[in-house]
Amino acid sequence: MEQLVYIALLGALGCLCRYFLSGFVYQIFGSSFPYGTLAVNLIGAFLIGLVMEFSVRSAAIPPTLRFAITIGFLGGLTTFSTFSFETFRLLEDGALLIAFTNVLVSVVACLTCTWIGIMVARAL
Repeated sequence: MEQLVYIALLGALGCLCRYFLSGFVYQIFGSSFPYGTLAVNLIGAFLIGLVMEFSVRSAAIPPTLRFAITIGFLGGLTTFSTFSFETFRLLEDGALLIAFTNVLVSVVACLTCTWIGIMVARAL
């Protein structure tokens, strides 16, 4: 039960971070492209690579904390559903190039950020 409380608390924190961070990014770059969603997903992809690889290689992150960070915080921070909806809206609006760019950039960049997070964890 204690683990569920940690996951819920960090999940709420992740959601708040997503709200403020994506809003901040949209204020800077505008809304012609889903920059805010991309930003939170890139950060989350990097962090999950870092946390998971570091926790596999070290006992510094106990399983309870690892679950709270990855399932809770990063689950709240990142958002595949918003990515899907925004991409669908772009397709529906006829912005095919922007929609396909969003899919390509999101997938390739998130995988790259996860890899970078893993490499950073291995270097620690």
